[in-house]
Amino acid sequence: MQDHYNLIYREEENEMLPLCSREGVAVMPWSPLARGRLTRPWGETTARLVSDEVGKSLYNAMDENDEQIATNLAEVAEELDANRAQVALAWLLSKPGVAAPIIGASRQDQLDELLHAVDLTLTPEQIEKLETPYKPHPIVGFK
Repeated sequence: MQDHYNLIYREEENEMLPLCSREGVAVMPWSPLARGRLTRPWGETTARLVSDEVGKSLYNAMDENDEQIATNLAEVAEELDANRAQVALAWLLSKPGVAAPIIGASRQDQLDELLHAVDLTLTPEQIEKLETPYKPHPIVGFK
């Protein structure tokens, strides 16, 4: 099942992920890096963020809790000597039922870097640090 699922959009945990688990269906999250928002300091903009209308519809209504998640993500990445994207993907890979996130690398070096996420193991404390600030969001994406 392809689900919209990442550190700042976890609404799939309420119904779809439990259903997939019960039925033995693997999950392949799309937008695992929140269209780049989890790869850099919160609020830092890029040409893509400015021009990405789909990303704006998915993430522009996010709040200060998401900023805290991004801050915590940077701290955990520093602890692990990794980058934010690797840690965000490692978090997804730590979730039951997640087979493989759908990553949108546009260059070979990006793919090579992101693949190091499989080598990371997050501690329960690190997972808690990443998850605790999350607050429910309105359903976005494909309704």
